[in-house]
Amino acid sequence: MAPHPERVLEKRDEVGPRGILYPERRSELGSLVRLAPSRDLAPFVGHYWIITWDLRGHESQTQETLPHPSVHIALEHGRSGIYGVVKGRFTRVIEGKGRVFGIKFRPGGFYPFAQFPVSRLTNRILPLGDVFGAAGEALASRALAKRSERAMVAVAEDFLRQQNPERDAVAERVADIVEQIAIDRTITTVETVAGNNGLTVRSLQRLFSRYVGVSPKWVINRHRLHEVVDRLAKGERVDWAQLAFELGYFDQAHFIKDFKAIIGRTPGEYVSPHG
Repeated sequence: MAPHPERVLEKRDEVGPRGILYPERRSELGSLVRLAPSRDLAPFVGHYWIITWDLRGHESQTQETLPHPSVHIALEHGRSGIYGVVKGRFTRVIEGKGRVFGIKFRPGGFYPFAQFPVSRLTNRILPLGDVFGAAGEALASRALAKRSERAMVAVAEDFLRQQNPERDAVAERVADIVEQIAIDRTITTVETVAGNNGLTVRSLQRLFSRYVGVSPKWVINRHRLHEVVDRLAKGERVDWAQLAFELGYFDQAHFIKDFKAIIGRTPGEYVSPHG
């Protein structure tokens, strides 16, 4: 693997990534930075992320997100771990001063490291040592000891290369299918995804269980829900009945029920100034 491939730094302080609920809650006392992986690790890693905050002298803040279909390694003093896909909301109370360094794997990208069905990680947090042994247990202290973002990434990439992951053509195909779902808002059924990719529904479900950790239907619903939340955050006026139809729901009531089950509020309550 190439030792010094090119990497692109991306600042994301002004426009947050998809999936952040209540973006108005984002504190001016914190920042989010994302870094692209080196070229040799790009088949496995989507990006690295670093969140820092300093709320000393201020009230704690609750941050909520709708996670993507990706496994993360999150490094933080006392809280490091391998985070499987979270099927509901992910909620975290931010207080004091802190920093988290994360590795977001592409859908399917963690499988070459784990070599077991990623569904075993869903809704779970595993200690790094459970998968990577002593090297995993030492990763957090090594990375977090660095001051600069690039130095932390360098430590993480050295660690990932030492695992000698082999590219998996099936995993990369699954990542491409997830990308199709993410960018094509007309995709609302598993049958459509399977047909577009020459697979049976059952075969597609097995691939997603092994490589992604959640079902293709969950991935479809999550990406469509990301779109809804983005539109609401932009203040768009929404025809709920039409939107439910566009998202493949039988009727508006089913859409509102699913929205509330995941977000914790109805769409109307979510856009309320008191939401």
